[in-house]
Amino acid sequence: MKLIYNIEDKPKFSQLIVFALQQLLAIITATIVVPILVNAYGAVNLEMDPAAALFGAGVGTLVYQFFTKKKSPVFLGSSFAFLSSMYSATVFGFFGIILGAVFAGAVYVVIALLVKAVGSGWLNKLMPTVVIGPTVALIGLSLAGNAVGDLTKASATGEAYSLAAIVCGLFTFAVTIWVCAKGKGFVKLIPFIVGVLAGYALASVFTLIGNAAGIDALKVIDYSALVNNFSTINLGSFFHLPKFAFVEAFRELSGGGFAMKLADFGTLMLLYAPVAFVVFAEHVADHKNISSIIERDLLEEPGLDKTLLGDGVGSMAGAFFGCCPNTTYGESVGCVALTKNASIVTIRTAALLSVCLAFFSPFVAFVNTIPSCVLGGICTALYGFIAVSGLKMIQTVDLNKEHNLFVVSSILVLGIGGFVLDFGAFQITNIAASLIVGIIVNQLLREKN
Repeated sequence: MKLIYNIEDKPKFSQLIVFALQQLLAIITATIVVPILVNAYGAVNLEMDPAAALFGAGVGTLVYQFFTKKKSPVFLGSSFAFLSSMYSATVFGFFGIILGAVFAGAVYVVIALLVKAVGSGWLNKLMPTVVIGPTVALIGLSLAGNAVGDLTKASATGEAYSLAAIVCGLFTFAVTIWVCAKGKGFVKLIPFIVGVLAGYALASVFTLIGNAAGIDALKVIDYSALVNNFSTINLGSFFHLPKFAFVEAFRELSGGGFAMKLADFGTLMLLYAPVAFVVFAEHVADHKNISSIIERDLLEEPGLDKTLLGDGVGSMAGAFFGCCPNTTYGESVGCVALTKNASIVTIRTAALLSVCLAFFSPFVAFVNTIPSCVLGGICTALYGFIAVSGLKMIQTVDLNKEHNLFVVSSILVLGIGGFVLDFGAFQITNIAASLIVGIIVNQLLREKN
């Protein structure tokens, strides 16, 4: 792929802010949804702050960039893989949430040290293109249901199927892909921003007509987040201090009502550490994918040990501030591929923006009003691009050989079918479970040298 901005390139400052905001829009929804889900379904409602998760994602990404020597154009965000771990860990308070993330990050650090000692050659034998290609495609395809579910949903009424929402979502999708394919100059580089603004504008028109005429079917946007933010005009309407995890943990410890037994530490380790091994597989797939896009092998330079250290320590840092362990985001990789902008400066600026905007109430409130259907339209393009990136890798594989055919088909069928391995305390996701099966099939059928 011919990049418009390569890793070392530095866009003009005026353009850079817009590029960074676009990267942020690509990952922000998933990042702030994780703490919202934990608040709703955790054993104890800790009232995790989405703004703190956004701050933690920015800090985690900066840490990752430091360890990878500013050579890997990837943004880190809240990991969905740890949701079930976080649900269970809420009984241990904010301190337990942070400690669990430390255990998960430690797994990455240990693997990084192992890779540093013996190299990463074994990884290419274990996960060649015939295994990684369909896994990358699966990352995008497995998210297709989420994109369609959002595309049909009206945020204002909560209806799962709304024709007005579908029109807005498809309009957003159409504008996004038109800008990518037919746009000129600077506009061509910001398809997500143009798409979101166009979809939001159409949804606003529908909603205003629906409110005026009393037609619920036309109501798409829920403006309550913005209304509540500006219900009283004061300093708090514009700036607020996020509810940082380490501050809440300190309050628990200093309050005297918090205590953990030795067995609780073991429980947290069992909740988080196995999941970290699972996310490791997705880490490799994401980096193989971005490597194919920028045509540089990131597992060789800066090296798998560096990317793992960055991901692991970045995950700890993210949880320290925002409760949520971080991971490399497929959405970020898709944004790089779709916009052909792999500039590290863009990623770093996006991280700094996420740190700053976490304190800016109107921005967080506005993001909360972007209707699901508009985000679904954006994600339809984004997830599709991730899937196609994996399929492009498969093009180099000879599928006339039964060996390769069965490896690819087993990964795609099991992954799309939703195959998971549930061990009670933790669950191996469909992507990781399918990858494991693919690795086993490849090893069983591979030709002996």
